[in-house]
Amino acid sequence: MARAAHAFAIANPRVKAEVIEASEFPEMSRRYAVMGVPKTVINDEAEFVGAVPDEIFVNAVLESIGNEAVDWEAELNAG
Repeated sequence: MARAAHAFAIANPRVKAEVIEASEFPEMSRRYAVMGVPKTVINDEAEFVGAVPDEIFVNAVLESIGNEAVDWEAELNAG
């Protein structure tokens, strides 16, 4: 997840990505209720625990900014 988040941040100056070591920042871990890692939080509204495919991550980012999710199966079949 960190790789994808940082790739977004490199590609777009409006995107900010941070990786936080949960054990070094216990107050932040409590704030975001970190019970497992990796935990990804997007705009304080979308979150998931564990590694997810890039397609899931991209759709979570799109939905968190009010855009429609991509139908990846249709995209693959269209090409």
